[in-house]
Amino acid sequence: MANILIVDDAAFMRMMIKDILSKNGYTVVGEAENGLKAVEKFKDLAPDLVIMDITMPEMDGIQAVKQIKTLNSAAKIIMCSAMGQQAMVIESIQAGARDFIVKPFQADRVIEAVKKVVG
Repeated sequence: MANILIVDDAAFMRMMIKDILSKNGYTVVGEAENGLKAVEKFKDLAPDLVIMDITMPEMDGIQAVKQIKTLNSAAKIIMCSAMGQQAMVIESIQAGARDFIVKPFQADRVIEAVKKVVG
């Protein structure tokens, strides 16, 4: 099963995603609360997948995707967005994200996206 890094500035969101993933047999290898930490953790942990929020302090998800893709062009990233962030979702896909999930999360949709990207 895939090792996953969860990136979201809200601790409860990270907990929700972690809960969904672990119940479905995935391993959460790390968590980060902003894009800067996400890039650092990506370097340290080399996860199979990153689930990345778009709107975060210090460095947003789109900038973090660009940096991670520079480090590893094969990196697999799924973006999280709130309703009404279509433009940002498009920008993140252009930056290299593979898929996106919309908040509030539905467990089925999270797992469907993860399976599609990492199997």
